[in-house]
Amino acid sequence: MSKPNQALTTVPACRLAIPAQSLAELGLDPATWQVLVESIFPAAKTVEGVQLAVRYCQARGLDVMKRPVHVVPMWNRTLGREVETVWPGIAEVQTTAARTGQWAGMDPARFGADETRTFAGRAKTDDGWQELKVQVTFPAWCEVTVYRLVGGVRCPFTETVFWEESYSRMGGGEVPTAMWVKRPRGQLLKCAKAASLRAAFPEETGYTAEEMAGKPIDGELVAMTVAVPATGSPAAPRPTATPDTPSDQVPPDLDEATQTQIEGLILRAAKSRAWASAQDYFKGRFQGEVLAYALAELDRAEQAAQPSAQAA
Repeated sequence: MSKPNQALTTVPACRLAIPAQSLAELGLDPATWQVLVESIFPAAKTVEGVQLAVRYCQARGLDVMKRPVHVVPMWNRTLGREVETVWPGIAEVQTTAARTGQWAGMDPARFGADETRTFAGRAKTDDGWQELKVQVTFPAWCEVTVYRLVGGVRCPFTETVFWEESYSRMGGGEVPTAMWVKRPRGQLLKCAKAASLRAAFPEETGYTAEEMAGKPIDGELVAMTVAVPATGSPAAPRPTATPDTPSDQVPPDLDEATQTQIEGLILRAAKSRAWASAQDYFKGRFQGEVLAYALAELDRAEQAAQPSAQAA
């Protein structure tokens, strides 16, 4: 007779453990999850970050095992810490352009003269704020020409990007990240390709992981974001909505655009179960009655999601 616990799904021990139910909702088996966490997205710091990447690929009909998207840390100045975001890589943007049937090639990249600069300053790492200093030799600029068939005519689209405007910065500072120190030409080339593809295919493509890594969010809403927990510090308890502002009572000074923004973020939080991230954003973005309303709506959505999650 088999033991009762043999029927339970066991998720392999890995650095980002996930409940078996959540894994089933993604349509993944434990072994695949371990590969995603350890090999495909080794830099991801949250379960939610990997989940968002998987759901993005599922929605776009992409093979997540080819890593067409990246889990990218971005500095949120309002929260004073990094948040994880999901952005397509340059390969995914090229795939999107190719699917239109109108991409007609790309010229070799052109680079500007090399420059050498020493970067120094404070940056927040996993070990806290540190004084860092690094010297980098990099091309001043790069440009790529992309061709698109427009009315049967092969038309060129060229964008120039500059290294000092494009490089990825370590948390909250001006020091380049390790990848931009190691591959100053390669990373800039990816940004130049993305910019030209975006110019040629503005409706089909957007910004890429290579362009957004290390950039500040400045408190603005960014699609598919999750909070990165601070190292060594417990998560703060999530406050509940105040009884003074019922969730169904809209504050008089709440405009339609803000209400739409609140509703949109709550929908995203519900899909990825990133409730804490949404709460942090609301606290940094709103105040007074609008904040109370946003928290109340978020709390109501979270409570409504619990029964369906338990029944699944």
